[in-house]
Amino acid sequence: MSQSAYISLVQGSSADRVTLDDVKERLRHYREQTSLTGRQLDWDYAEAAFPYTVESKPGEEDRWFYLKGKSPLYRFILFGTGVRSDGERDIPYVQVVLPDGATHGDKSKANEYCKWLGKQWQAEVKMFNGRTIYYNPRK
Repeated sequence: MSQSAYISLVQGSSADRVTLDDVKERLRHYREQTSLTGRQLDWDYAEAAFPYTVESKPGEEDRWFYLKGKSPLYRFILFGTGVRSDGERDIPYVQVVLPDGATHGDKSKANEYCKWLGKQWQAEVKMFNGRTIYYNPRK
């Protein structure tokens, strides 16, 4: 059975909307950061930190994309965006899905990416286990 995590841009977040291109750009930035860290350590850390390629299905490019694993330890992680209504306010979110057949490696990487994206956007992150992490400043 597939599992989902949600990164919600709530009040206090550093962004007020999110698109698939924003998510791809943030993941590209993550890969660049890990590449620089690897250069300092004289190790190909970018490949270990981001063992995926960004793929999309023809005709679905504006709805979702997925990360395809480069080794048998990693298979797929799906990303999609949307907006849900919470009373008087619309809340943009990123949905991260682990489809059936995802490995434990996929789940750990998806958790890592969710936390990193949540921190970048100062968002509220509902993890795969149902727990919520608040990176947004709350009063």
